[in-house]
Amino acid sequence: MSTNVVMPQMGESIAEGTIVRWIKKVGEPVDRDEPLFEISTDKVDAEIPSPAAGVLTDIKVKEGETVAVNSVVAVIGAAGEAPSAAPKAAQSASPPAEPDAAAAEPSRAAAARAAGAQTPGAVPAAVVGQPETAPPAAAAPAPDTGRGPASKEDLRRQKSSPLVRRIAREHNVDIRGIEGTGISGRVTKNDILGYIESGAAGQPAPAQPQARTTAAAGPAYRPGENVAIVPMSVMRKKIAEHMVLSAQTSPHVYSVYEVNFGRVAALRDKRKAEFEAAGAKLTYTAFIAKVIIDGLRQFPMVNASIDGDNIIYKKDINLGIAVALDNGLIVPVIRYADEKNLLGLSRAINDLAARARSKKLNPDEVQGGTFTITNPGVFGAVYGLPLINQPQVAILGVGGIEKRPVVIDDAIAIRPVCHLTLGYDHRLIDGADAGRFLSFVKERLETFEEGWL
Repeated sequence: MSTNVVMPQMGESIAEGTIVRWIKKVGEPVDRDEPLFEISTDKVDAEIPSPAAGVLTDIKVKEGETVAVNSVVAVIGAAGEAPSAAPKAAQSASPPAEPDAAAAEPSRAAAARAAGAQTPGAVPAAVVGQPETAPPAAAAPAPDTGRGPASKEDLRRQKSSPLVRRIAREHNVDIRGIEGTGISGRVTKNDILGYIESGAAGQPAPAQPQARTTAAAGPAYRPGENVAIVPMSVMRKKIAEHMVLSAQTSPHVYSVYEVNFGRVAALRDKRKAEFEAAGAKLTYTAFIAKVIIDGLRQFPMVNASIDGDNIIYKKDINLGIAVALDNGLIVPVIRYADEKNLLGLSRAINDLAARARSKKLNPDEVQGGTFTITNPGVFGAVYGLPLINQPQVAILGVGGIEKRPVVIDDAIAIRPVCHLTLGYDHRLIDGADAGRFLSFVKERLETFEEGWL
């Protein structure tokens, strides 16, 4: 008996996914729960296990194609069953699930759901804007408003994610005037950003990053140039979209502080064997995370978001830790990080980083962050100037920790030194606020007490 393999719904607000890679080929045997294919959604990349044991007899969706959740992407046949003669067009096992605005409301289990991720999204997390391979489903009838049948524009307004509606509010755009390219006419983030950048929103177009201004001045390459043209991966597209959105949304300002890590280094050397025996690798990042959490309690404007003219202060501290991958960056989130001690933070950081690199993260684990730590120092940078992971208002960049001469009690000594950079949204955080926050972080790191472990 054959088993249909469908595109899973990797999170309640996810409507579609892209097949990045088929791990198995047609005709190959597959065990139940064995990785079958790899997908990329607007939240996370993941390997999807086979729902049954048998033989992969048919692949219906090619690599690089985007389909709605619940669409049939492959068929698993019984052992010994012959594969199909030719691939068939993707078909849907059930109507595509449309995200509901109410489904995106936060709960204690998924507090303060971020629009990216992360991604910044968020890593970031942009709606995938690629052509659909499944035919659009019939739009659900709109509720009776007393104004007669719902127009295409009204339906288009309904078929948009909370992220798209937030961007529309910020730029004073009526979604009903935008032609959606997503499933069933859904207005995607690509659609609304393109609409805004075209200047069609009835207001001056947002200021463009320097890179885009340069690109507009001339072609990226000229005929006859020795170039290699490679399409962006799904992850790279989402990162690019999220970074452009961040640059257009927040007026970025940076403050850099030099921190003496001598005290932290001594404690780490003293306790790292104990932590390893407990199943956790004690890193400098764990110490920094612990102090940042204490700082966010003291300075709530750093653990916040902006929604129009309102400031949203986050009561929970959900700490994003950026993880570099071979083909991009992702920001898994430690939820309720303020409830963990140093050992708990170390375990969470190690676990999320390992599962991010092996593509085992769940969508909920890369959204809902309220503050992000990124560490360009591991690659040798003295310090970095990171872009904010929207809709957060601040991000910490950690530079390399290196031994340098420092002055202690009018004497020169050699100590491990690190430069910490706070990038912050000047709409909410002033330079004085950033200075007080970084001064607190610096003082706590330089006087870290063993009792804080």
